[in-house]
Amino acid sequence: MNAMYLERKAGPEALIWGELPQPRPQAGEVLVRVRATGVTPTEFQWFPTFNTRNGEPRPFPIVPGHELSGVVAAVGPGVDDFKVGDAIYGLNDWFTNGALAEYVVAPATALAPMPGSLTPIEAAVVPISALTAWQALIGRGDVQPGQRVLIHGAAGGVGVFAAQLARWRGAHVIATASAGNLDFVRSLGADEVVDYCADRFENVARDVDFVFDSIGGETLERSWAGLRPGGTLVTIATRSAGAADPRVRDAFMLVEANGAQLRQVSHLLDTGELRVFVAGEYPLAAAPSAYERARQGRLRGKIALRVAA
Repeated sequence: MNAMYLERKAGPEALIWGELPQPRPQAGEVLVRVRATGVTPTEFQWFPTFNTRNGEPRPFPIVPGHELSGVVAAVGPGVDDFKVGDAIYGLNDWFTNGALAEYVVAPATALAPMPGSLTPIEAAVVPISALTAWQALIGRGDVQPGQRVLIHGAAGGVGVFAAQLARWRGAHVIATASAGNLDFVRSLGADEVVDYCADRFENVARDVDFVFDSIGGETLERSWAGLRPGGTLVTIATRSAGAADPRVRDAFMLVEANGAQLRQVSHLLDTGELRVFVAGEYPLAAAPSAYERARQGRLRGKIALRVAA
């Protein structure tokens, strides 16, 4: 099969186009013929990208990309929820080769039927971002109607889903974004918007019940002051995982694959409660350029790689 892969520990600039053996599904797994995959530039700094679960170096070649849309090509023993030919989307294991390839293996529990309202490109940018927002706002925060919710980076890949889910839950949504994205985040359901380049969000975001942070650093530190006693802050900024402040370490969250939650997301997508925003589309062979553009940021939504027609 064709794939983009690494032969050494490096960033996306070192990705190679070539042929690799096609994987085979084991018990509980699904072999997916990949149609598209989302671009997450931070994955080259993730522990699972270059290490096994027990901390040993992963063998090369390594194929990145862990969110996908595609068609079921085969199922392993014990898989009853999917059959060959089903259109699906979801995640595969962080510690295994990913979806920058014509075929990938994924746990059946990490997949869901692809929403009928989406194209494969649109579906490919949903799983990581939507599940992150779901697990933060609903899992960690249990956001309720009328609560005040602050979403940092509301125009970004995860932020667009966080803002829409907060609105769906009936919260009062305060969103930060650049000046050019203020009207855009209002269209997502934000009740108040703050231009983070011109204004300080603390002047608006007081007595907040829940904060979702995807920025980290100073933005995260300044967010604590606006959080009401007993409120919840969740950050997905990767450098927060090893922070000295125990509050920050406790607030850090990594997304987990969850097909059941993804089915709920699918329903919201198909009923129009959630919208998808593709920030750009590249062919698989142009993966280095796609990752570089994603790394630069200032996107509405997320970039996708087209693997197959």
